[in-house]
Amino acid sequence: MLETSARLLRLLSLLQARRDWPGRDLADRLGVSDRTVRRDVERLRDLGYPVHASRGTDGGYRLGAGTAMPPLLLDDEEAVAVAIGLRTAVESVAGMAETSARALTKLEQVLPSRLRHRVDALRASTEPVPADRPGPTVDAAVLSILATACRNRERLRFDYRAHDGSSTPRAAEPHRIVSWGRRWYLVAWDVDRHDWRTFRVDRLTPRTPTGPRFPPRDPPEGGAAAYVARGVSSAAWRHRARIVVHAPADVVTERINPAVGVVEAIDDDTCVLDTGAETIHTLAVHLGLLDLDFDVSEPPELIEHLRLVAARFTRATAVAG
Repeated sequence: MLETSARLLRLLSLLQARRDWPGRDLADRLGVSDRTVRRDVERLRDLGYPVHASRGTDGGYRLGAGTAMPPLLLDDEEAVAVAIGLRTAVESVAGMAETSARALTKLEQVLPSRLRHRVDALRASTEPVPADRPGPTVDAAVLSILATACRNRERLRFDYRAHDGSSTPRAAEPHRIVSWGRRWYLVAWDVDRHDWRTFRVDRLTPRTPTGPRFPPRDPPEGGAAAYVARGVSSAAWRHRARIVVHAPADVVTERINPAVGVVEAIDDDTCVLDTGAETIHTLAVHLGLLDLDFDVSEPPELIEHLRLVAARFTRATAVAG
């Protein structure tokens, strides 16, 4: 039988690993009686752990949320995963890097030497590529407000800053927060414009309080992440094209990133790819990577470029013929 202190740690680990535990299961895992489990639960409560109990034949125990963050028990892999996550924390959230560094320092102080060596090896052997330019930062408190409004389906009122710096009041029903690259976006139903919209989180200032609550809506086609990818990418396209691809829509969808374009089925064997890019060269690369037959009717500059590329490839293989 485990000593009392070791048994308490084992009991705490079990309670943290699963939401609900029947008392009999805990007793079997610990090799003790039900009465001993009850005494150990009381000891955990005395230490500040909010362990809730339910009575009856299906009664058991649950570790609840308290007013303060209690110590957590992590196995080896969990501890290393947390350390890696803290070390690579995103810098697009204001103050997140500093907060992560403080948390990592506390974690490394209590890591066993065998785990500290693994974390130190990662730190010594990796080097991130610096961003080509600093990205915008968002306030963690703003993210928390938006996330809570999404979860509770509460209408948001906020001031939104445009590219020219002007600000306008907006009202929206928030759906999801999307992180893409170094930017954060809010996908929401614009109440005044009666349509889905994407808002950059670093440009909005929430007004409080939130509310009222609203019923759920069908999400935008493809989900929030795909909606953001399509909107953000297409807004930056200088060249657009609608390409008829001789393949089923699901096959084409599997071969492209949502940022490349939108696929619409024509029939079981043909679809249309609405795509675009910053340059004609990039657009041609997207089409080449499909590795499928396709027809291009516009724009003229894309047709001319594809003819040029086709002629170049033909000349490149002439020697082998």
